[in-house]
Amino acid sequence: MKTEREIEVSIDQDACTGDGLCVQYAPAVFEFDIDGLAYVKDTDGELLTTPGSQVKVPEHLRLDIVNAAHDCPGECIYVRDRDDKTPVAGPGADD
Repeated sequence: MKTEREIEVSIDQDACTGDGLCVQYAPAVFEFDIDGLAYVKDTDGELLTTPGSQVKVPEHLRLDIVNAAHDCPGECIYVRDRDDKTPVAGPGADD
């Protein structure tokens, strides 16, 4: 039985300010590219630069990812339920 829902995260680079809070919160999930914007990384550490790329959030990083979404000045980090895509944090969530 699944006790906690799995979540995924993505970044809207069009709204990204390049502030870097996300990278500070979770460098295993977020990284800057040469354009100065943040992107998500897969479990192998590969930067996913395709717009809308999303990755599963490891359980031990959930709080860091949610905090990054809450604190992001660009409001560009989308944290959603993996099953039904309900917003968990970031734009569209009931913060």
